[in-house]
Amino acid sequence: MSEPVSDLSSTLLPVEKALNGHEILNNFYGVLDLRKPRRDAMHELISTMLSHRTTHANEEKAYYRMRELYPTWPEVIAANTEALTETLVTSQYPGAKAVNIQKALKLIQEYSPDFSLNFLYELSVDEAMHWLMALPGVGLKTATLVLLFNFHKPVLPVDTHVFRVTQRIGIIGAKVTAEKAHDILLNMLPQDAPVLFNFHKHFYWHGQRICTWKAPKCPECPLKQICNYYQEVR
Repeated sequence: MSEPVSDLSSTLLPVEKALNGHEILNNFYGVLDLRKPRRDAMHELISTMLSHRTTHANEEKAYYRMRELYPTWPEVIAANTEALTETLVTSQYPGAKAVNIQKALKLIQEYSPDFSLNFLYELSVDEAMHWLMALPGVGLKTATLVLLFNFHKPVLPVDTHVFRVTQRIGIIGAKVTAEKAHDILLNMLPQDAPVLFNFHKHFYWHGQRICTWKAPKCPECPLKQICNYYQEVR
């Protein structure tokens, strides 16, 4: 018979749960180094645009198929949109994404002819967010991912996994939208890029591996004692 789990879910404030959960998952998954981006900024931007409603594996297939057939960004811009759509077919809504990618690339080229996004280093967080979100197909999650991963800006991406885990634990309320969650969670955490990077990655992994949408693996979860879902449902 398993030992009872102490219940801190009802005694901790949401901000305490955020900081406590961050520390627990740092120990569970190990602290990650932010210094080296996983991929260059343009790759991060376009791949994240492709990732909407799409698995990581299918996003990667679409991206690399596009780059195989159109090796340079000007070639992507010049491509027949229907043909480009065909290359993105493993991603959901490939037609809309093909149109948005071509439009976004044209705007980037006008501002930065060599397609470098390094000018974002020099912009404030608000300026950089505004610039990226003015691109077609770029929303809050995409902009924050690029700015945190590539430019080490103190922002917090909230994808479906981060949103689900923080909501189940009780860090954010049941009626909070994913968009509002970006600001709520960010304001609970130190405004420090490595901290925010580890929070994002660990809660993302946790949602993928343990706190899954269907049949979460609660018995093996290190967050049980602070989790509303576990204490009230499981």
